[in-house]
Amino acid sequence: MKQKRYNQEFKETIVNLNRSGTPVNQLSYKYGVSEVTIYKKIKLHSPIEGSNQMTPADISEIQKENLRLKQEV
Repeated sequence: MKQKRYNQEFKETIVNLNRSGTPVNQLSYKYGVSEVTIYKKIKLHSPIEGSNQMTPADISEIQKENLRLKQEV
């Protein structure tokens, strides 16, 4: 089975709808996305406690940039 790909705007919309109070099960039903996928996106776009509002996605981007810069040297 081929895995669906969602664009960044769609992911952000789902996360923002959840933050504004829409339950995950309703989002799952309305948009045809599994609850597990929605929970993963929420976690990925939520700040890590004690990290000055950095999300796992932010940290991943910083790590990629760090690796790229090290390879340039």
